[in-house]
Amino acid sequence: MAAKIEASGPERQKEEAASVPTPNPAPPPDGGYGWVCVFGQFLINGFTWGVVASYGVYLAFYLSHDLFPGGKPLDFAFIGGFNFAFALLVAPFATLLMRLYGVRAPMFIGVILLPSGFIGASFATKIWHLYLSQGVCIGLAVGLIYIPATAVIPQWFSKKRSLANGICSAGSGIGGLVVCFSTEGMIKAVGLAWALRITAIGVFFINLVATLLIRSRNKEIRPDLRMFNFHLLSDYHVQLLLAWSFVMMFGYITLMFSLSDYALAIGRSDSDSATVAAILNLGCACGRPLIGYASDRWGRVEVAGVLTFATGFLVFVLWVPATIFSVLLVFAFISGGILGIFWAAIGPLAADIVGLKELPAFLSIAWLSVVIPSAVAEVIALELRKPQLGKRSYIYAQTFAGLSYIVASFLMFELWRSRRKVNPRLEVDSESSESL
Repeated sequence: MAAKIEASGPERQKEEAASVPTPNPAPPPDGGYGWVCVFGQFLINGFTWGVVASYGVYLAFYLSHDLFPGGKPLDFAFIGGFNFAFALLVAPFATLLMRLYGVRAPMFIGVILLPSGFIGASFATKIWHLYLSQGVCIGLAVGLIYIPATAVIPQWFSKKRSLANGICSAGSGIGGLVVCFSTEGMIKAVGLAWALRITAIGVFFINLVATLLIRSRNKEIRPDLRMFNFHLLSDYHVQLLLAWSFVMMFGYITLMFSLSDYALAIGRSDSDSATVAAILNLGCACGRPLIGYASDRWGRVEVAGVLTFATGFLVFVLWVPATIFSVLLVFAFISGGILGIFWAAIGPLAADIVGLKELPAFLSIAWLSVVIPSAVAEVIALELRKPQLGKRSYIYAQTFAGLSYIVASFLMFELWRSRRKVNPRLEVDSESSESL
């Protein structure tokens, strides 16, 4: 019969080629050199995001000293927001450089840009100098170092993926703890300019060593390194994960940058303000490995949803009534362990939802999705601040932060519900993702 005539020649060769299965790459080793990469990423987080977290100390200093003619509180809030916004905005460019020249190429550029930003800030005499140096330059540098390394850790781990990522994320807490205390001490001892220059020297050498330690498995996995892959946006689970990231980031930035100045608002000293920032980072260092362990044991989506809600709950239970310094320190430590759930969970969550091959392309979209809240959250918080209310000057900013986390938690719970609904398919996807 005509319908059963076999294809011949080139058509048959195409059919035979299409029928040959594409070999799967070797599964993640769940260790080995991966632990060296974890150490490298730990250092990177410590001396990129940890250094960015210390901006809370600079912010409190700038707000209490008239150093830049015409500089307003909103200017300093935008500068801190630029650290996050430009770090995430550079994601597509970093992904392009990774595709063309390998993982380390954009990282080396960032290693040079980061100290350049601090040195430039040390010579700043006008507010726009600070925008370009401590805002844009440092932000771009952080993104070029951090973003390429983020996609590497999930390539080395499967069952221990969240634990490894949690250990890496703890680096930002350790780095923030060290840098917050040292920044406050250096400003008092040698002044603002030399504090910035000494920081520049430290971040250069540490990030250089860390970059040399990072090694990807891109040759085995062959990930999608396109700058954008918008077909991912058609997936409901991807939409929920991005929405969770977007909404929660408003609360995260508000908490990270406001606590130090809040200490001043309740009548504490500059030293106490730096202590609050340091305790927040100590909580981060202690909490994030535990988040990773819990996520691997009880489910990444479940733990992310519960901790997101818990952070919002703590804002209303501890931060709002915290007009006593000791209570503020307790809140800083506890919330520090869980407020950065986005950074501890986004890599493993994304790998579960889209797979390792699509992970870099998805992360480019994820970073861009939080650019706006990163840039404007602290601006909104300072606009909501009412100095005439004294110790209650941050009540509206606190409410804003708490509600951001609670609303975001509902989005994560919906992701959990939806994934449970398609559980049979989820089990198949989980098995296939572990084989990547």
